Amino acid sequence: MWGDWGHVLRPALLALFAAAVAIRLLVRVRRLRGVPHARAWRHSVAEVGMVVGTLPWIWMILTPVPGDGGLSLVPFRDLAAQLSGPVPAAVVQVGGNLLVLAALGFFLPVRFRLVPGSDGRAVPGPRTGAVLARVAVVLLGVAVTVEVLQYVLGLGRVASVDDVLVNVVGGLLAALCSRRWWADRVPTGRR
Repeated sequence: MWGDWGHVLRPALLALFAAAVAIRLLVRVRRLRGVPHARAWRHSVAEVGMVVGTLPWIWMILTPVPGDGGLSLVPFRDLAAQLSGPVPAAVVQVGGNLLVLAALGFFLPVRFRLVPGSDGRAVPGPRTGAVLARVAVVLLGVAVTVEVLQYVLGLGRVASVDDVLVNVVGGLLAALCSRRWWADRVPTGRR
């Protein structure tokens, strides 16, 4: 794995240090602008987390590979083929696709209030389905864009509807994992 993806993993690991610095600087700027402490940290961590947790995956899947590539528009065909193949390959392929948009899915509802109350204040407990629907729209847009780029740029990869589906499912599962910290759950006076 290091041999295949070291050119992505090394900068991604270095980016963690840069991410910590970026978070601290964003918090400082927000605090100087009068943003409450908790909201300054919440927004800064979520924004940097979305970027640092998603870009290395996008970089990997937009890296050219040898081969002709192709287009697969039949749902579940590629997924069935992967799952019927060798277990290690299926774990890497399906597991990797679940992780591609996980950071985006995790941090999106943490950063943005996706279901405001009628008076503009935070609702005490956002409806999970409504938040997940909005997160799914964003994830779907990103996943489709990446697959279209793979096809249009001729990267030797197969642009697959199954990749879109698994990317979105991974992001939604991650969003559910972050439910405790969703922006809607924090009263507006403490954000």
